[in-house]
Amino acid sequence: MLGIVDYGAGNLRSVQKALEAIGERALVSGVPAALDGCDKLILPGVGSFGAGMAELSARGLDLYIKARAADTKILGICLGMQFLLEKSFEDGEFAGLGLIPGQVVRFIEGKIPQIGWNEVHGLKTPLFEGIAEGTRFYFVHSYRADCADEFACAKTEYYIDYPSAIWRGNVFGVQFHPEKSGEAGLRLLKNFCKMSSHFFF
Repeated sequence: MLGIVDYGAGNLRSVQKALEAIGERALVSGVPAALDGCDKLILPGVGSFGAGMAELSARGLDLYIKARAADTKILGICLGMQFLLEKSFEDGEFAGLGLIPGQVVRFIEGKIPQIGWNEVHGLKTPLFEGIAEGTRFYFVHSYRADCADEFACAKTEYYIDYPSAIWRGNVFGVQFHPEKSGEAGLRLLKNFCKMSSHFFF
């Protein structure tokens, strides 16, 4: 069973429904003891970085996620992906979970937020197995990941070429919303679900 981390914000039900559509059971919980029985974790997110990290911390979920990352596959979605990085400069400077080296910065060009469908390319890791270069996913965000290429498993062009999916060891993150991205999004979630919990890339 998968665990969807509930810290009081995020499109939890839409992620749960997407998992149900591919035949996967998911528990939505913000209680670490309840999530212990889940073999993979998904960290969704909407809203602001600082407020979200404060909620994770208040519930003890920040330390819990960092501890589980040693032997559990974790997928962050949108703001949940940004939490995986070391820090964010959204409305100040806030520490993240630090599971993937890098930071979160604001777009400085184009219409902000970036809303709508955009292509992903430079696809790496089994997260994108069976997904073609240039496949379009659905995005809604004003901030983006800024990290080394070695931690990018997909990129997207929006005035600059930026990492739209990141990874390190057991930890993966996607800036787009797979649960709102049709068949390609369901395929990505299915790929995540079938990953071995003890296999590193």
